Amino acid sequence: MTVLKHRLLWLSGLLALLCSVNTPAAPFGGEEVDHIVAVVNDDVIVRSELDERIHTLISGLQAQRAQLPPQAVLEKQVLKRLIISRMQLQKAKETGLSVTDETLAGAIGRIADKNNLSISELRTALESEGLSFNEFRDELRTELLLNQVQERMVRSRIHVSDQEIDQLLNQNPDIASGRNAYRISHILIATPEAATSKEVIAAREKAEKLVKQLRAGGDFVQAALATSSDSQAFNGGDLGWKKPNELPTLFSDIVDKMERGDISDPIQSSSGFHIIKLVDYRGGESHVITQTHVRHILLRTNEVVSDQDAKTRLQQLRQRIIGGDSFTTLARSHSDDSASAIKGGDLGWVNPGDLAPQFEEQMDKLADNDLSQPFKTTFGWHLVQVLGHRSLDKSDEVARSQARKIIRQKKMEEELSLWQRRLLDEAFIEYRLDDF
Repeated sequence: MTVLKHRLLWLSGLLALLCSVNTPAAPFGGEEVDHIVAVVNDDVIVRSELDERIHTLISGLQAQRAQLPPQAVLEKQVLKRLIISRMQLQKAKETGLSVTDETLAGAIGRIADKNNLSISELRTALESEGLSFNEFRDELRTELLLNQVQERMVRSRIHVSDQEIDQLLNQNPDIASGRNAYRISHILIATPEAATSKEVIAAREKAEKLVKQLRAGGDFVQAALATSSDSQAFNGGDLGWKKPNELPTLFSDIVDKMERGDISDPIQSSSGFHIIKLVDYRGGESHVITQTHVRHILLRTNEVVSDQDAKTRLQQLRQRIIGGDSFTTLARSHSDDSASAIKGGDLGWVNPGDLAPQFEEQMDKLADNDLSQPFKTTFGWHLVQVLGHRSLDKSDEVARSQARKIIRQKKMEEELSLWQRRLLDEAFIEYRLDDF
Protein backbone atom coordinates (compact mmCIF):
# COMPACT_ATOMS: atom_id res chain seq x y z
CA MET A 1 0.00 0.00 0.00
CA THR A 2 1.51 3.29 -1.00
CA VAL A 3 1.44 6.45 1.11
CA LEU A 4 -1.41 7.92 -0.99
CA LYS A 5 -3.62 4.87 -0.62
CA HIS A 6 -2.93 4.70 3.12
CA ARG A 7 -3.76 8.41 3.48
CA LEU A 8 -7.03 8.09 1.59
CA LEU A 9 -8.16 5.20 3.74
CA TRP A 10 -7.06 6.77 7.01
CA LEU A 11 -8.74 10.09 6.35
CA SER A 12 -12.03 8.44 5.52
CA GLY A 13 -11.93 6.49 8.78
CA LEU A 14 -12.30 3.25 6.90
CA LEU A 15 -8.88 1.61 7.14
CA ALA A 16 -10.29 -1.44 8.92
CA LEU A 17 -12.99 -1.99 6.33
CA LEU A 18 -11.88 -0.39 3.07
CA CYS A 19 -10.03 -3.48 2.13
CA SER A 20 -8.15 -4.44 -0.93
CA VAL A 21 -10.80 -3.99 -3.59
CA ASN A 22 -8.98 -4.88 -6.74
CA THR A 23 -8.54 -8.45 -7.90
CA PRO A 24 -8.82 -11.02 -5.10
CA ALA A 25 -5.53 -11.88 -3.48
CA ALA A 26 -4.36 -15.43 -3.90
CA PRO A 27 -4.21 -17.52 -0.72
CA PHE A 28 -0.88 -17.65 1.03
CA GLY A 29 -0.29 -21.17 -0.14
CA GLY A 30 0.04 -19.95 -3.72
CA GLU A 31 -2.89 -21.94 -5.19
CA GLU A 32 -6.29 -20.36 -5.68
CA VAL A 33 -8.57 -22.45 -3.52
CA ASP A 34 -11.87 -20.92 -2.39
CA HIS A 35 -13.60 -22.73 0.41
CA ILE A 36 -15.64 -21.88 3.47
CA VAL A 37 -13.62 -20.75 6.51
CA ALA A 38 -16.59 -19.86 8.74
CA VAL A 39 -20.35 -20.21 8.87
CA VAL A 40 -22.20 -17.28 10.47
CA ASN A 41 -25.90 -18.10 11.02
CA ASP A 42 -27.18 -18.62 7.46
CA ASP A 43 -24.20 -16.94 5.79
CA VAL A 44 -20.63 -18.01 5.03
CA ILE A 45 -17.17 -16.44 4.84
CA VAL A 46 -14.88 -17.89 2.18
CA ARG A 47 -11.11 -18.18 1.98
CA SER A 48 -10.66 -15.54 -0.75
CA GLU A 49 -12.55 -12.99 1.36
CA LEU A 50 -10.34 -13.68 4.35
CA ASP A 51 -7.19 -13.49 2.22
CA GLU A 52 -8.21 -10.11 0.79
CA ARG A 53 -8.60 -8.68 4.28
CA ILE A 54 -5.31 -10.15 5.44
CA HIS A 55 -3.55 -8.80 2.35
CA THR A 56 -4.87 -5.30 3.00
CA LEU A 57 -4.02 -5.40 6.70
CA ILE A 58 -0.46 -6.52 5.95
CA SER A 59 -0.07 -3.73 3.39
CA GLY A 60 -1.26 -1.19 5.94
CA LEU A 61 1.07 -2.45 8.65
CA GLN A 62 4.00 -2.43 6.24
CA ALA A 63 3.20 1.15 5.21
CA GLN A 64 3.38 2.08 8.90
CA ARG A 65 6.59 0.04 9.33
CA ALA A 66 4.86 -1.99 12.04
CA GLN A 67 5.96 -5.47 13.04
CA LEU A 68 3.74 -8.20 11.59
CA PRO A 69 2.23 -10.79 13.95
CA PRO A 70 2.54 -14.50 13.07
CA GLN A 71 0.33 -15.55 10.15
CA ALA A 72 -1.80 -17.90 12.27
CA VAL A 73 -2.55 -15.12 14.76
CA LEU A 74 -3.31 -12.71 11.92
CA GLU A 75 -5.74 -15.15 10.30
CA LYS A 76 -7.65 -15.73 13.53
CA GLN A 77 -7.93 -12.03 14.38
CA VAL A 78 -9.04 -11.02 10.90
CA LEU A 79 -11.57 -13.84 10.74
CA LYS A 80 -13.06 -12.78 14.07
CA ARG A 81 -13.33 -9.23 12.75
CA LEU A 82 -15.06 -10.48 9.61
CA ILE A 83 -17.51 -12.54 11.64
CA ILE A 84 -18.43 -9.58 13.86
CA SER A 85 -18.89 -7.40 10.79
CA ARG A 86 -21.07 -10.03 9.10
CA MET A 87 -23.31 -10.36 12.17
CA GLN A 88 -23.83 -6.62 12.32
CA LEU A 89 -24.76 -6.52 8.64
CA GLN A 90 -27.26 -9.32 9.26
CA LYS A 91 -28.77 -7.26 12.07
CA ALA A 92 -28.96 -4.23 9.74
CA LYS A 93 -30.87 -6.33 7.20
CA GLU A 94 -33.26 -7.59 9.89
CA THR A 95 -34.07 -4.03 10.97
CA GLY A 96 -34.55 -2.78 7.40
CA LEU A 97 -31.60 -0.39 7.33
CA SER A 98 -30.04 0.69 4.04
CA VAL A 99 -27.72 3.35 2.61
CA THR A 100 -29.19 5.57 -0.09
CA ASP A 101 -27.22 6.59 -3.16
CA GLU A 102 -27.45 10.21 -1.98
CA THR A 103 -25.87 9.35 1.40
CA LEU A 104 -23.14 7.35 -0.34
CA ALA A 105 -22.39 10.21 -2.75
CA GLY A 106 -22.11 12.62 0.17
CA ALA A 107 -19.63 10.33 1.97
CA ILE A 108 -17.49 10.00 -1.16
CA GLY A 109 -17.53 13.79 -1.54
CA ARG A 110 -16.30 14.24 2.03
CA ILE A 111 -13.47 11.77 1.47
CA ALA A 112 -12.46 13.66 -1.67
CA ASP A 113 -12.60 17.01 0.18
CA LYS A 114 -10.40 15.71 3.00
CA ASN A 115 -7.79 14.77 0.43
CA ASN A 116 -8.20 18.06 -1.51
CA LEU A 117 -9.39 16.14 -4.57
CA SER A 118 -12.35 16.34 -6.90
CA ILE A 119 -14.43 13.20 -7.37
CA SER A 120 -12.79 12.52 -10.73
CA GLU A 121 -9.35 13.05 -9.18
CA LEU A 122 -10.27 10.66 -6.35
CA ARG A 123 -11.31 8.05 -8.91
CA THR A 124 -8.02 8.49 -10.78
CA ALA A 125 -6.00 8.33 -7.56
CA LEU A 126 -7.71 5.11 -6.47
CA GLU A 127 -7.34 3.48 -9.87
CA SER A 128 -3.66 4.46 -9.97
CA GLU A 129 -3.31 2.48 -6.75
CA GLY A 130 -5.00 -0.54 -8.31
CA LEU A 131 -8.32 0.10 -6.56
CA SER A 132 -11.63 -0.32 -8.41
CA PHE A 133 -13.82 2.72 -7.80
CA ASN A 134 -17.01 0.64 -7.93
CA GLU A 135 -15.75 -1.79 -5.32
CA PHE A 136 -14.51 1.16 -3.27
CA ARG A 137 -18.12 2.44 -3.32
CA ASP A 138 -19.40 -0.98 -2.22
CA GLU A 139 -16.98 -1.13 0.71
CA LEU A 140 -17.88 2.42 1.71
CA ARG A 141 -21.58 1.58 1.56
CA THR A 142 -20.92 -1.38 3.86
CA GLU A 143 -19.10 0.82 6.36
CA LEU A 144 -21.93 3.36 6.35
CA LEU A 145 -24.43 0.57 6.93
CA LEU A 146 -22.38 -0.68 9.88
CA ASN A 147 -22.41 2.83 11.32
CA GLN A 148 -26.18 2.95 10.94
CA VAL A 149 -26.82 -0.31 12.74
CA GLN A 150 -24.42 0.65 15.54
CA GLU A 151 -26.23 3.99 15.86
CA ARG A 152 -29.57 2.20 16.04
CA MET A 153 -28.55 -0.55 18.43
CA VAL A 154 -25.95 1.18 20.63
CA ARG A 155 -25.48 4.93 20.31
CA SER A 156 -29.14 5.79 20.76
CA ARG A 157 -29.09 4.19 24.23
CA ILE A 158 -26.10 6.18 25.52
CA HIS A 159 -26.80 9.07 27.86
CA VAL A 160 -24.23 11.50 29.29
CA SER A 161 -25.31 13.43 32.38
CA ASP A 162 -24.21 16.91 33.44
CA GLN A 163 -22.80 15.34 36.61
CA GLU A 164 -20.53 13.09 34.54
CA ILE A 165 -19.33 16.08 32.52
CA ASP A 166 -18.63 18.10 35.69
CA GLN A 167 -16.69 15.19 37.19
CA LEU A 168 -14.53 14.74 34.08
CA LEU A 169 -13.78 18.46 33.86
CA ASN A 170 -12.81 18.54 37.55
CA GLN A 171 -10.52 15.54 37.12
CA ASN A 172 -9.02 16.82 33.86
CA PRO A 173 -8.74 20.62 33.91
CA ASP A 174 -6.81 20.48 30.63
CA ILE A 175 -10.07 19.68 28.86
CA ALA A 176 -11.51 22.95 30.14
CA SER A 177 -8.43 24.90 29.14
CA GLY A 178 -8.28 23.13 25.81
CA ARG A 179 -4.50 22.87 26.03
CA ASN A 180 -3.16 19.63 24.62
CA ALA A 181 0.63 20.10 24.79
CA TYR A 182 3.13 22.22 26.72
CA ARG A 183 6.70 23.27 26.13
CA ILE A 184 8.36 23.91 29.47
CA SER A 185 11.81 24.99 30.65
CA HIS A 186 12.90 23.92 34.11
CA ILE A 187 15.45 24.83 36.77
CA LEU A 188 16.06 22.71 39.86
CA ILE A 189 17.68 24.23 42.93
CA ALA A 190 18.55 20.96 44.60
CA THR A 191 18.65 20.16 48.30
CA PRO A 192 20.75 17.33 49.75
CA GLU A 193 19.12 14.06 50.75
CA ALA A 194 17.82 14.36 54.32
CA ALA A 195 18.46 18.12 54.12
CA THR A 196 18.42 20.12 57.30
CA SER A 197 15.91 22.93 57.77
CA LYS A 198 18.76 25.42 57.28
CA GLU A 199 19.67 23.88 53.93
CA VAL A 200 16.02 23.92 52.81
CA ILE A 201 15.68 27.59 53.77
CA ALA A 202 18.86 28.47 51.90
CA ALA A 203 17.65 26.68 48.76
CA ARG A 204 14.26 28.38 48.97
CA GLU A 205 15.85 31.81 49.29
CA LYS A 206 18.11 31.07 46.32
CA ALA A 207 15.12 29.96 44.25
CA GLU A 208 13.03 32.99 45.21
CA LYS A 209 15.88 35.34 44.32
CA LEU A 210 16.32 33.62 40.97
CA VAL A 211 12.58 33.91 40.22
CA LYS A 212 12.75 37.66 40.79
CA GLN A 213 15.72 37.96 38.44
CA LEU A 214 14.00 35.93 35.74
CA ARG A 215 10.75 37.90 36.01
CA ALA A 216 12.80 41.09 35.72
CA GLY A 217 14.07 39.90 32.33
CA GLY A 218 16.85 37.49 33.22
CA ASP A 219 17.87 34.86 30.67
CA PHE A 220 16.30 31.53 31.64
CA VAL A 221 18.67 29.49 29.48
CA GLN A 222 21.75 31.03 31.05
CA ALA A 223 20.27 30.66 34.53
CA ALA A 224 19.56 26.98 33.91
CA LEU A 225 23.08 26.36 32.63
CA ALA A 226 24.57 28.14 35.63
CA THR A 227 22.37 27.00 38.50
CA SER A 228 20.14 24.03 37.66
CA SER A 229 20.88 20.57 39.03
CA ASP A 230 18.44 18.98 36.58
CA SER A 231 19.74 16.65 33.86
CA GLN A 232 18.37 18.97 31.18
CA ALA A 233 20.41 21.92 32.41
CA PHE A 234 22.81 21.59 29.47
CA ASN A 235 19.78 22.19 27.18
CA GLY A 236 19.00 25.40 28.99
CA GLY A 237 16.38 23.55 31.01
CA ASP A 238 14.24 22.82 27.94
CA LEU A 239 12.03 19.79 28.60
CA GLY A 240 10.57 19.85 25.07
CA TRP A 241 6.93 19.35 24.19
CA LYS A 242 4.90 17.32 26.66
CA LYS A 243 1.29 16.18 26.61
CA PRO A 244 -0.65 16.98 29.81
CA ASN A 245 -0.47 13.37 31.02
CA GLU A 246 3.31 13.35 30.46
CA LEU A 247 3.95 16.25 32.82
CA PRO A 248 5.15 15.59 36.36
CA THR A 249 2.17 15.76 38.71
CA LEU A 250 4.02 18.52 40.51
CA PHE A 251 3.73 20.78 37.44
CA SER A 252 0.43 19.80 35.80
CA ASP A 253 -1.94 21.92 37.89
CA ILE A 254 0.40 24.93 37.78
CA VAL A 255 1.11 25.19 34.03
CA ASP A 256 -2.61 25.07 33.25
CA LYS A 257 -2.95 28.46 34.96
CA MET A 258 0.17 29.99 33.37
CA GLU A 259 0.45 31.95 30.16
CA ARG A 260 3.31 31.96 27.64
CA GLY A 261 6.46 33.44 29.17
CA ASP A 262 5.26 33.13 32.77
CA ILE A 263 7.74 32.08 35.47
CA SER A 264 6.35 30.02 38.34
CA ASP A 265 6.96 30.55 42.01
CA PRO A 266 9.40 28.01 43.49
CA ILE A 267 7.76 24.57 43.70
CA GLN A 268 9.04 22.42 46.55
CA SER A 269 9.61 18.68 46.29
CA SER A 270 11.81 16.12 48.02
CA SER A 271 14.62 16.91 45.56
CA GLY A 272 14.59 20.66 46.06
CA PHE A 273 12.87 23.71 44.55
CA HIS A 274 11.69 23.77 40.95
CA ILE A 275 11.22 26.82 38.76
CA ILE A 276 9.35 26.40 35.50
CA LYS A 277 8.80 28.67 32.56
CA LEU A 278 5.90 28.08 30.20
CA VAL A 279 7.56 28.64 26.84
CA ASP A 280 4.56 27.72 24.72
CA TYR A 281 1.46 25.58 24.55
CA ARG A 282 -0.81 24.16 21.87
CA GLY A 283 -4.57 24.46 21.90
CA GLY A 284 -6.31 26.44 24.59
CA GLU A 285 -7.42 29.28 22.37
CA SER A 286 -10.46 31.09 23.70
CA HIS A 287 -13.64 30.55 21.76
CA VAL A 288 -15.04 34.08 21.57
CA ILE A 289 -17.85 34.73 19.12
CA THR A 290 -19.65 37.90 18.14
CA GLN A 291 -23.39 37.74 18.65
CA THR A 292 -25.77 40.07 16.84
CA HIS A 293 -29.11 41.34 18.14
CA VAL A 294 -31.27 41.59 15.05
CA ARG A 295 -34.88 42.02 13.99
CA HIS A 296 -36.54 41.75 10.62
CA ILE A 297 -39.68 42.03 8.57
CA LEU A 298 -40.24 39.16 6.12
CA LEU A 299 -42.47 39.26 3.04
CA ARG A 300 -42.95 35.98 1.20
CA THR A 301 -43.70 35.84 -2.51
CA ASN A 302 -46.48 33.77 -4.04
CA GLU A 303 -48.86 33.78 -6.99
CA VAL A 304 -50.25 37.14 -5.83
CA VAL A 305 -47.11 38.84 -4.43
CA SER A 306 -44.21 39.09 -6.91
CA ASP A 307 -40.58 39.81 -6.11
CA GLN A 308 -41.05 43.40 -7.21
CA ASP A 309 -44.19 43.78 -5.09
CA ALA A 310 -42.39 42.53 -1.97
CA LYS A 311 -39.35 44.71 -2.60
CA THR A 312 -41.48 47.82 -3.16
CA ARG A 313 -43.53 47.24 -0.01
CA LEU A 314 -40.37 46.84 2.08
CA GLN A 315 -38.88 50.00 0.61
CA GLN A 316 -42.04 51.83 1.68
CA LEU A 317 -41.85 50.36 5.17
CA ARG A 318 -38.19 51.34 5.35
CA GLN A 319 -39.06 54.96 4.59
CA ARG A 320 -41.75 54.94 7.28
CA ILE A 321 -39.25 53.61 9.86
CA ILE A 322 -36.71 56.27 8.90
CA GLY A 323 -39.51 58.79 9.22
CA GLY A 324 -40.19 57.75 12.81
CA ASP A 325 -42.67 54.87 12.63
CA SER A 326 -42.10 51.98 15.02
CA PHE A 327 -40.27 48.98 13.57
CA THR A 328 -41.94 46.82 16.19
CA THR A 329 -45.44 47.91 15.22
CA LEU A 330 -44.81 47.53 11.49
CA ALA A 331 -43.29 44.07 11.96
CA ARG A 332 -46.34 42.91 13.91
CA SER A 333 -48.63 44.21 11.17
CA HIS A 334 -46.74 43.22 8.04
CA SER A 335 -44.18 40.42 8.65
CA ASP A 336 -44.94 36.96 7.31
CA ASP A 337 -42.62 35.42 9.90
CA SER A 338 -45.29 34.67 12.49
CA ALA A 339 -42.80 33.44 15.11
CA SER A 340 -40.90 36.74 15.23
CA ALA A 341 -43.77 39.05 14.21
CA ILE A 342 -45.46 38.71 17.61
CA LYS A 343 -42.17 39.94 19.12
CA GLY A 344 -41.95 42.93 16.79
CA GLY A 345 -39.68 41.05 14.39
CA ASP A 346 -37.07 40.45 17.11
CA LEU A 347 -34.86 37.38 16.44
CA GLY A 348 -32.88 37.93 19.65
CA TRP A 349 -29.13 37.43 19.97
CA VAL A 350 -27.95 35.15 17.18
CA ASN A 351 -24.65 33.31 16.77
CA PRO A 352 -22.68 33.07 13.53
CA GLY A 353 -24.22 30.29 11.46
CA ASP A 354 -27.64 30.41 13.14
CA LEU A 355 -29.33 32.10 10.17
CA ALA A 356 -29.38 31.64 6.42
CA PRO A 357 -26.06 32.61 4.74
CA GLN A 358 -27.68 35.26 2.52
CA PHE A 359 -29.34 36.79 5.59
CA GLU A 360 -26.11 36.84 7.61
CA GLU A 361 -24.16 38.32 4.71
CA GLN A 362 -26.46 41.36 4.68
CA MET A 363 -26.74 41.51 8.47
CA ASP A 364 -22.96 41.53 8.93
CA LYS A 365 -22.67 44.68 6.80
CA LEU A 366 -24.74 46.68 9.30
CA ALA A 367 -23.50 48.67 12.26
CA ASP A 368 -25.59 49.07 15.42
CA ASN A 369 -29.05 50.56 14.66
CA ASP A 370 -28.47 50.43 10.88
CA LEU A 371 -31.40 49.50 8.67
CA SER A 372 -30.76 47.39 5.59
CA GLN A 373 -32.12 47.79 2.10
CA PRO A 374 -34.66 45.11 1.12
CA PHE A 375 -32.93 41.88 0.09
CA LYS A 376 -33.97 38.39 -0.92
CA THR A 377 -33.18 34.97 0.56
CA THR A 378 -34.70 31.56 -0.05
CA PHE A 379 -37.35 32.47 2.57
CA GLY A 380 -38.50 35.66 0.87
CA TRP A 381 -37.71 39.38 1.08
CA HIS A 382 -36.30 40.89 4.26
CA LEU A 383 -35.89 44.27 5.87
CA VAL A 384 -33.33 43.97 8.69
CA GLN A 385 -32.22 46.18 11.55
CA VAL A 386 -29.25 45.42 13.78
CA LEU A 387 -29.80 46.51 17.36
CA GLY A 388 -26.37 45.67 18.75
CA HIS A 389 -23.30 43.44 18.86
CA ARG A 390 -21.60 41.69 21.76
CA SER A 391 -18.72 39.30 22.29
CA LEU A 392 -19.43 36.03 24.06
CA ASP A 393 -16.82 33.61 25.36
CA LYS A 394 -18.03 30.13 24.50
CA SER A 395 -14.95 28.38 25.93
CA ASP A 396 -16.91 26.74 28.77
CA GLU A 397 -19.53 25.51 26.34
CA VAL A 398 -16.83 24.16 24.01
CA ALA A 399 -15.11 22.43 26.95
CA ARG A 400 -18.36 20.79 28.06
CA SER A 401 -19.02 19.69 24.50
CA GLN A 402 -15.53 18.16 24.32
CA ALA A 403 -16.03 16.40 27.66
CA ARG A 404 -19.38 15.07 26.48
CA LYS A 405 -17.73 13.64 23.34
CA ILE A 406 -14.99 11.95 25.42
CA ILE A 407 -17.50 10.34 27.78
CA ARG A 408 -19.83 9.36 24.97
CA GLN A 409 -17.00 7.78 22.98
CA LYS A 410 -15.87 5.76 25.99
CA LYS A 411 -19.40 4.55 26.65
CA MET A 412 -19.84 3.81 22.96
CA GLU A 413 -16.76 1.59 22.92
CA GLU A 414 -17.93 -0.25 26.02
CA GLU A 415 -21.52 -0.68 24.83
CA LEU A 416 -20.45 -1.68 21.32
CA SER A 417 -18.15 -4.35 22.74
CA LEU A 418 -20.96 -5.71 24.94
CA TRP A 419 -23.45 -5.73 22.05
CA GLN A 420 -20.99 -7.50 19.75
CA ARG A 421 -20.33 -10.12 22.43
CA ARG A 422 -24.09 -10.67 22.77
CA LEU A 423 -24.33 -11.12 19.00
CA LEU A 424 -21.55 -13.72 19.18
CA ASP A 425 -23.27 -15.54 22.05
CA GLU A 426 -26.60 -15.65 20.23
CA ALA A 427 -25.23 -16.58 16.79
CA PHE A 428 -24.53 -19.96 15.24
CA ILE A 429 -20.85 -19.85 14.29
CA GLU A 430 -18.80 -22.68 12.88
CA TYR A 431 -15.07 -22.14 12.34
CA ARG A 432 -13.46 -24.10 9.53
CA LEU A 433 -9.89 -22.86 9.73
CA ASP A 434 -7.69 -25.89 10.25
CA ASP A 435 -5.87 -24.45 13.26
CA PHE A 436 -8.69 -22.43 14.85
